[in-house]
Amino acid sequence: MDTESAPLPPHHLPRFSAECPSRPILDQISDKWSMMVMAVLEQPTRFNEIKRQLEGVTQRVLTHTLRRLERNGMIQRRVLETSPLGVEYSLTPLGESFRGPFTRLHEWTIEHSDEVLSAQHGYDARSSAGR
Repeated sequence: MDTESAPLPPHHLPRFSAECPSRPILDQISDKWSMMVMAVLEQPTRFNEIKRQLEGVTQRVLTHTLRRLERNGMIQRRVLETSPLGVEYSLTPLGESFRGPFTRLHEWTIEHSDEVLSAQHGYDARSSAGR
């Protein structure tokens, strides 16, 4: 049995350590519901309005997503002293700083969606022909 560790990649290549603090952050911001919530929060928005704008999200998933975004400092939660009590969410300065990269990523997905769909169809056709 070989007990030597694998060689390290060259210095110009990224090394993705399991302990890297970027991993949970990337996991959070690459989650589809997190991305959609960030897009919806152009201004302070109440929970039910967020839910109405995100077709297909369940209350449980939205609640979990909002809590993760709040924990990571991307959004803030504010209790409204209304009757009944209400809650609204808004982007923090950190969340606002993500708007630029997010907007560019969103634009890229729109620009290249036809190419991605074409690639998917080609892959599926090749995969089903090889069975």
